[in-house]
Amino acid sequence: MEASALSISNSISISSIALLTASLGNKHSRRHFAFEKSPSRRCFVVKNVASKKQQEKLVEPPAIEEKGVALDALKPDSVSVISSIKYHAEFTPSFSPELFELPKAYYATAESVRDMLIINWNATYDYYEKINVKQAYYLSMEYLQGRALLNAIGNLELKGAYAEALKKLGYDLEDVAGQEPDAALGNGGLGRLASCFLDSMATLNYPAWGYGLRYRYGLFKQLITKDGQEEVAENWLEMGNPWEIVRNDISYPIKFYGKVIQGQDGRKEWVGGEDIIAVAYDVPIPGYKTKTTINLRLWSTKVAAEVFDLHAFNAGDHAKAYEAMKRAEKICYILYPGDESYEGKTLRLKQQYTLCSASLQDIIARFERRSGEQVNWEKFPEKVAVQMNDTHPTLCIPELIRILVDVKGLSWEEAWGITQRTVAYTNHTVLPEALEKWSLNLLQELLPRHVEIIRMIDAELIDIIIKEYGSEDLDLLHEKLKQMRILDNIELPSSVLDLLVKSQESLLNNSLTEEQDPESDAAIKPTDKEEVTKLEEEEEDKEIEVSKAEDPAKKVKSIFQSDTKQPQLVRMANLCVVGGHAVNGVAEIHSDIVKEEVFNDFYKLWPKKFQNKTNGVTPRRWLEFCNPELSKIITKWTGSDDWLINTEKLVELRKFADNEDLQSEWREVKMSNKKKIVSFLKEKTGYVVSPDAMFDVQIKRIHEYKRQLMNILGIVYRYKKMKEMSPEERKAKFVPRVCLFGGKAFATYVQAKRIVKFITDVGATINHDPEIGDLLKVIFVPDYNVSVAEVLIPGSELSQHISTAGMEASGTSNMKFAMNGCILIGTLDGANVEIREEVGEDNFFLFGARAHEIAGLRKERAEGKFVADPRFEEVKAFVRSGVFGTYNYNELMGSLEGNEGYGRADYFLVEKDFPSYIECQEKVDEAYRDQKNWTKMSILNTAGSSKFSSDRTIHQYARDIWMIEPVILP
Repeated sequence: MEASALSISNSISISSIALLTASLGNKHSRRHFAFEKSPSRRCFVVKNVASKKQQEKLVEPPAIEEKGVALDALKPDSVSVISSIKYHAEFTPSFSPELFELPKAYYATAESVRDMLIINWNATYDYYEKINVKQAYYLSMEYLQGRALLNAIGNLELKGAYAEALKKLGYDLEDVAGQEPDAALGNGGLGRLASCFLDSMATLNYPAWGYGLRYRYGLFKQLITKDGQEEVAENWLEMGNPWEIVRNDISYPIKFYGKVIQGQDGRKEWVGGEDIIAVAYDVPIPGYKTKTTINLRLWSTKVAAEVFDLHAFNAGDHAKAYEAMKRAEKICYILYPGDESYEGKTLRLKQQYTLCSASLQDIIARFERRSGEQVNWEKFPEKVAVQMNDTHPTLCIPELIRILVDVKGLSWEEAWGITQRTVAYTNHTVLPEALEKWSLNLLQELLPRHVEIIRMIDAELIDIIIKEYGSEDLDLLHEKLKQMRILDNIELPSSVLDLLVKSQESLLNNSLTEEQDPESDAAIKPTDKEEVTKLEEEEEDKEIEVSKAEDPAKKVKSIFQSDTKQPQLVRMANLCVVGGHAVNGVAEIHSDIVKEEVFNDFYKLWPKKFQNKTNGVTPRRWLEFCNPELSKIITKWTGSDDWLINTEKLVELRKFADNEDLQSEWREVKMSNKKKIVSFLKEKTGYVVSPDAMFDVQIKRIHEYKRQLMNILGIVYRYKKMKEMSPEERKAKFVPRVCLFGGKAFATYVQAKRIVKFITDVGATINHDPEIGDLLKVIFVPDYNVSVAEVLIPGSELSQHISTAGMEASGTSNMKFAMNGCILIGTLDGANVEIREEVGEDNFFLFGARAHEIAGLRKERAEGKFVADPRFEEVKAFVRSGVFGTYNYNELMGSLEGNEGYGRADYFLVEKDFPSYIECQEKVDEAYRDQKNWTKMSILNTAGSSKFSSDRTIHQYARDIWMIEPVILP
């Protein structure tokens, strides 16, 4: 029977539903979903429904309080899976009933899997509630999850049952899974890291919860046209999301604008303004080989129904009628809306505050419920850990204080202490533009109460800085305050200015007293009366001069006055450092830069607050599920699949790296994965490439510091040299390569979009050059996301991680590539440093300047001392010759020229590192010709990935920052 014509019978009876429910328990009982209600909550639970004979013996069917017995039995076979899928196709319809086509098969299958997740999910949180465990809450603006179906059934160990069931229904599991759109909740490494962390938290049984926003359109869907990148709205929610459950009973008020008033009791109240509602959507996150299933709670925004202006609508003013509704809804339309305009900045800030406020209200409600009638707020940090993933959730700090002080009635000292012990901050960047700064005026307008709180925190910090550095040396103090204050270019509080003036007056008086001291060496003892009078007059004149020159008030004012020509800003990263109890970088070199450069003054003040937590990736998704053939080989040669939980076991591959049998199997799997890429590229781009070529890949967010520009200029240099050679010389000199790019340029990042256009133009020229043929291909893969990465990474042989040293915090794609046996070419930046140490220097292609050299090299350029490499000049001239089309690349090439100026002077050192880069690429060609040694290098890269599991990272967070322990369900 053709799958597309397979009809689901309309006569699915209660007996077939019973078959579904029977698969979830033992042979003698059935289970159904019911709602359990209590005064404080309403949630899904699973209860036993006994037979009539059993009910005679039981007063009440036992609820799953003894969860272990029931959950251990949840291993349905293919027959019960078929019944479950049929049930959802019939009774949870997202499509018309006539046909069972691929989209419908996916939704029914996903809903079938979700049933089992809900059981574990409820059991997990019922148990957490019961024992009142300390819980970690991870707040992130991004979660780049990818497809959920294969990950869920893989973690539940049900892939075989579902594959067999779908085969009997006429479909392949992979085809059904391919119908799932990637969840458009993230963009780059920040979001993918957050998703890996959730997987590891669940797998390791840590009590944790993720919070984010439910973006309707995500970032954007990327189209690659003759004009380069074009953006259209992402439609991932168009057909609904079978993994989420809307919690209409869980919603919280969010306020913007308004004003702050003070009551008779002295308590502040934020009133008026614009009110919206944040509604919870929950997504279950299953652990691997464990019953623990944690939650990702996403917030969507709306307004109350009464806000809709029915009178205006009936009067024909429809725009006015739903104006408030649209204002609320658009908060969750787009990830990172353009912030060039004031409106764009306002929307971004609204997004960040919505995430923080709704999440904290939810966390506090849970804490109060678990505490019972007597709430001890001092125990809040003992039960709650809040991790801010980058600076986007910084408003957690003033928001938590606001709730504790204004709503719960705590004192400032109590609330400030609780907040500092609860919140922690992960820094992900050293780039100045990524260390968020918000306009004080915008914050004041949108969140007036929070600005009051931030001012109080800033005042606390100023006191600490003055105690640390004193008030004698005003220039030193000014420099420290300039670097460390939360409020940038904003006058010091008047009380602090008065203190500094008094300090200077005291110093001045002490200085004058010393000069007049008759016992001092400088004292003069004249005997002549006229001489005495003369000296007195001179001393009086001197005091007047000193008074004029060093009037303390004028001196303090002149040093600490703000610059009216510069904006007044709030530095969110500084607020994170001050307001939290821990700050961590995400790779060793990054954490060193954070301590030595970015936050050096804070590090000197609070050295114990700063930590390193090198990022990791989940080996389940990024090896077992996306590269199952290689995973089988690893399991075979290491003796078990324990490496999926304990990646330290991967090091055992090292002793087999020279084994010819392993190498043969390894190459066979790599070729199989390369052929999948060939098919994928043909489908997505129309290009046909040879699987025998080296697959050279750079897939990541398009940014100047990541230097996709250097990669494509290296390709241009390669192409130019090929054109200057005979066919025989080309084949002798160059290894065939397929150079793949993927990644999104932010919609308003003009230079990044120029780079995308340049790559596509170079590809269009080279790929249609008959002289070059399969010796070189250049392809930009459109709309890069997790699912694309899962295809490209397993078949990649060389991966480029070539950022300017000191600018990439960590990177996680480098770990994914190495884990899949791909060899890296890169700089000593981010996690590259640690990867190279683990895989071995001989198995990593290194080039480029080191991080400690960058500042000196930029200075050298600014002073006009840099000497250009003739090969780089040759490449630029070749580009400008028009060989790649009529597009004007003067702006792009111009950014690499000159000695100073915004957008010029090669800030990211492409030209400086270019000679080293192309020479390193020649070594790559040479190494690839020796396939035996290349395969050994590939095996050693996988073996060296043992320390780059997100499981290891999460263990460190749990131990060093969150102070939580694993909780195993009974």
